[in-house]
Amino acid sequence: MFRFRGIGPLVGTTTWGGLVTAPRGGFFDLNGEWRVENEGVAPDIEVRQIPADVIAGRDPQLEAAVAEALRLLETEGVRLLTEPEPPVRARRPGG
Repeated sequence: MFRFRGIGPLVGTTTWGGLVTAPRGGFFDLNGEWRVENEGVAPDIEVRQIPADVIAGRDPQLEAAVAEALRLLETEGVRLLTEPEPPVRARRPGG
């Protein structure tokens, strides 16, 4: 959904593709295509977590994601969305 909504690039490694459903089941993706388990999501920017880096207190994937976010803020800017009005049932009396 992150990629589908165009929120930003995916940073990291390909997901493992497992679901919490039985392996015999499949599903349709957002394009109406039949999918099954074991099809992971590939990142836009691949960054591997090397154990030695993590042991040393670094997080290469997080560092790369933050660097990319800062780069995009400089080159693309940001557009804030207006907050929608809450539903009537969520309003406090008198407010």
